[in-house]
Amino acid sequence: MDSPPEQREIKTYYTTVDKVFRGFVSSAALFSLVVLILIAAFLLFRGFEIFADYGLKFITTSKWDIGNPEDPSTAVLGIGAMLVGSVLTAFIAIAVAVPFAIAAALFIEYYAPRFLRTLLTAVLDLVAAIPSVIYGIWGYVVLLPLVEDWSATLYKYLNWFPLFNVQTPIFGRSPLLAGLLLAVMILPIVTSVAREVYGQAPRDLVDASYALGGTKWAGIKTVVLPFGKSGLVGGAMLGLGRAMGETVAVYLTLNLVFKVNFQILASSGGNVASLIANKFGEATAYELKGLMAAGLVLFLVTLLVNFFATVIVNRSRKIV
Repeated sequence: MDSPPEQREIKTYYTTVDKVFRGFVSSAALFSLVVLILIAAFLLFRGFEIFADYGLKFITTSKWDIGNPEDPSTAVLGIGAMLVGSVLTAFIAIAVAVPFAIAAALFIEYYAPRFLRTLLTAVLDLVAAIPSVIYGIWGYVVLLPLVEDWSATLYKYLNWFPLFNVQTPIFGRSPLLAGLLLAVMILPIVTSVAREVYGQAPRDLVDASYALGGTKWAGIKTVVLPFGKSGLVGGAMLGLGRAMGETVAVYLTLNLVFKVNFQILASSGGNVASLIANKFGEATAYELKGLMAAGLVLFLVTLLVNFFATVIVNRSRKIV
């Protein structure tokens, strides 16, 4: 009986160019990690006194009163209301933007003619580069009157639902307005990611669906949408991260009120980023430490969102 052949040892040899490229990419990745660590360390160093004084109450308290500027012991600082506002407006943006992003991505990739596809892709890239202050001005001048009318209608017919019930029917710079504006801002990002993923769907499976007598929508529903689920989740989480950290647009379209507000039609709210922008210019030394601590909390929340997004994307890939 012949003995089995000896197992070969496969070795990989890298050229000088490969080694330089690997070193450059590794250094860039490491540099990004070091920058994140330095940012977190700086915010922690500047805001450590706040965490030492308040502990978890800094996150759960919904009052921001500096008290006597010369006596830090009289201050009461907490970002609970602003943290709720950040999450609320961000989720409104995601709930509105994702369905439109799916529809736009599928239309561009599978229904639009080639010349229109090129035009729409360029427009998406252009819109994504518009500064947030322009969005904020547009939201305040154009979107605000429209949302006031929509809010009045929602309050009239759906005031039995807690989200649409307000104590005083005054509609203006509300979480609904800020959330819709954020949805417009993140729509190009989510759409671009979804379009790229949907464009990589296996065409042979789509063609096989056509060959079996299926319609274009049947092929999209059975092949493209399941294939692009992980990419859509990643794009949505990317948009969610931007929505939670948006500053100028939210500052212009949402009244800064230190009260936990789950009523999206009420003209009160705020988010952590707009709090920092509003208070930073005239902050005392102790209040500045509070703003740094608030920035650290927002930084960690954003990292946490990205972490869960990575977990969801990896699980979606395994299922597919």
